[in-house]
Amino acid sequence: MSDKRMERRGLGRGLSALMADVAQPATETPDAPRRPDMRVPIERVEPNPNQPRRDFAEDALAELADSIREKGIIQPLIVRNNPRKSDSYEIVAGERRWRAAQMAQLHEVPVLIREFDDTEVLEIAIIENIQRADLNPVEEAMGYRQLMDRFGHTQEKLAAALSKSRSYIANLLRLLSLPADVQTWLREGKLTAGHARALITSDDPTALARHVIARGLSVRETEQLARKDKGATRDAAPRRRSEKDADTRVLEQDLSANLGMAVVIDHQGHDGGRLTISYKTLEQLDELCQLLAGGR
Repeated sequence: MSDKRMERRGLGRGLSALMADVAQPATETPDAPRRPDMRVPIERVEPNPNQPRRDFAEDALAELADSIREKGIIQPLIVRNNPRKSDSYEIVAGERRWRAAQMAQLHEVPVLIREFDDTEVLEIAIIENIQRADLNPVEEAMGYRQLMDRFGHTQEKLAAALSKSRSYIANLLRLLSLPADVQTWLREGKLTAGHARALITSDDPTALARHVIARGLSVRETEQLARKDKGATRDAAPRRRSEKDADTRVLEQDLSANLGMAVVIDHQGHDGGRLTISYKTLEQLDELCQLLAGGR
C-alpha cells in the first residue's frame, strides 16, 4: 500500500467516510439521478472476484433488467481502476445492476470512479450486502460480525454509520449463538428474529424451536414457554442472569458500554428491582459519582 493510502486511512477514513462515498444521496429521486463521472462500455467493467455474495436470484435480476430496459440505470455503478487489468474497471458496488444491464443488452453503463484499496472494497461489499432488503436475520448478523472481526468496528460505530440502534445490532449478533439447526430454520423463515431471541435463553433451543414451529406459536407465546422451560428445569432456584429476557440483557449491555463498568439489572416485575453497577478502581467510583451528581 502506498504512503498516500496509509496516510489517508490514518487520518481517520472510517466506515462513515466509505458510506458517504458509495451511498446515494437521500434527496435523489428517479427524476433527478446521480450524475455519473462517465459512461463506459459494459465489457470494460468486471465484477469484484472477492465479492462475498455469490448467489443472485435470476427472477429478481430479470425484473431489474426489465426496469433498466424501460428507464435505464438510474444510480451509477461505483467502480475503481482494475488492479489486474489496464484500461478496465472493477465493480465496488452495483454488481446486480451490471448483471441486469447485461441481460438488458446495454452497451454502456454509467459509473462513478473512486480510489479504494482491496480492504476498502471488501468492506464496502459487505456493507452493500447488509443493506439489501432480502437478507434474512442470520445473513445480516453475519455481515455485522464480519465487519467487527475483520475490520475492528464496534457495535457503536456500526450503529452510527448504518443508522441503526446499538440494541438492534446487538440483538442480531446474539442470534449467531443459537445452534446451527435453529439458525437454518431462521434463514428459511420458519422462525422470526423475535422467536429466535426468545429461544436464546432456553436450555434446549433446538427442542423448543421444533415445538414452536409445530404449534405455530407467536413470539409472546414462545417467550412464555421459554420462561416456563427455565422454571421446570431449575425448579425454585434463584433467578440467574441467563434467565433474563432479551430486552433486559441488551439494556445491561448498553449501560455497561456507556459507563465502562459492569451493570446488572434484577427486574422483579411489578415489585420493582435492583440495578447494580460494579467498579474496579477508586477512579471509576469517582467518575460514577460525578455522573450521578451531574444528572441532578
